[in-house]
Amino acid sequence: MPPTSATVLVTGASGNLGRAVARAFERNGARLVLIDRRPEKLAVAFGGESAGRIFAIADLLDRAQVERAARSAIERFGRIDVLCNIAGGFRMGPPVHETPDADWDFQFDVNLRTLLNAVRAVVPHMLAGGGGKIINVGAASALKGAAGMGAYCAAKSAVIRVTESMAEELRERNINVNCVLPTIIDTPENRAAMPDADPARWVAADDLAQVFVFLASPEARAIHGAAVPVPALS
Repeated sequence: MPPTSATVLVTGASGNLGRAVARAFERNGARLVLIDRRPEKLAVAFGGESAGRIFAIADLLDRAQVERAARSAIERFGRIDVLCNIAGGFRMGPPVHETPDADWDFQFDVNLRTLLNAVRAVVPHMLAGGGGKIINVGAASALKGAAGMGAYCAAKSAVIRVTESMAEELRERNINVNCVLPTIIDTPENRAAMPDADPARWVAADDLAQVFVFLASPEARAIHGAAVPVPALS
């Protein structure tokens, strides 16, 4: 588990995976900085702030807002030990040759630019504090293109390459950078979208959250630039 009282910053905290990851770290004694655009969604998901949990309202596509959120973490807790880049999104699309610029922009903005703004804001604080852990969310779809998913696959593939590049740049500065590659996550939205599927074969958000906890732990200190598959049952 991560060190007791580690400060963990979670983007997309009000979503299904964000909630699961935040709660997993909180059970292990971590202090939380939870980022989302809408305070009411954080209130519904977590009830409210506490001595060890603060809300940081920010549009992750606005670099200045993300930097303010990181500063609020430092002002409250003194350091940021773990960054979990969970914010992202998926939508099917047309064939690549018919995909409009707006769809490409959406996929790269929500899945990659949000991550870039978060690491720009957080890494300088980790360097000043002597190290940290960064865990990004890729996707199993990043490993191979699929029909109707060209923009999504490309964006998530870029997440893996950015993860690998950051790992090479930061490993000797005591910062581990890795990513996870889930397949279908068991969420209410996915159950509604695929009513004939068997959700017991999907990845439970709580199980995926435990992979984040492990990658943030001292036991994972030798892991740099890994893309960890977290597959559904076949």
